[in-house]
Amino acid sequence: QRELGLYTRPHTPLLSTISRLTEQKGIDLLIASLEQELARSDLQYVVVGLGESHLEQRLRGLAEQYPGRVAVRLGFDEGLSHRTEAGADFFVMPSRFEPCGLNQLYSMRYGTLPIVRAVGGLYDTVVDFDARSKSGTGFSFTALDAQTLSHAIRRALLAYHGDPGAFLALQRRAMRADFSWTVSARAYLHVYRQALADAR
Repeated sequence: QRELGLYTRPHTPLLSTISRLTEQKGIDLLIASLEQELARSDLQYVVVGLGESHLEQRLRGLAEQYPGRVAVRLGFDEGLSHRTEAGADFFVMPSRFEPCGLNQLYSMRYGTLPIVRAVGGLYDTVVDFDARSKSGTGFSFTALDAQTLSHAIRRALLAYHGDPGAFLALQRRAMRADFSWTVSARAYLHVYRQALADAR
């Protein structure tokens, strides 16, 4: 956190985004949500990326309004990006569309829980947390608006501040998620075998 200019607050959840700063990535929705959540919730936020100038300007404005709580690093730095993603508690990725997506996979491997819009590859890879069944690997939402994203962030914060054992179990499930080609090949083989059996 010191590297990013944030105050060290060990019991305050840290949200992060590593992304191109474009509307396709939902950064406009994220900014609108953060404008609400920073005023009402105890959280910190860091973004590393580069993109549309009006979004960069709004993010810089948030950092000026919340010094020590919001850090904005404009540009691409692979080392800093991985350190940021690994050191955060949550990774926010509210894309309008996302054919695949890699950062949510990186974040889960780090134990950084993704908060994503359930679309495309994000829908395929992040299982929404269910507090009753204690299942899931992150937090997802469907509606394309800042209010729904804010609700997903508040659910994540509630899990963070709730049962520490349940939150740790959620992190471990995310870290164990397997998206290797071994799993994909096994699934394809099952489909082919089923198709052959049906053809007979």
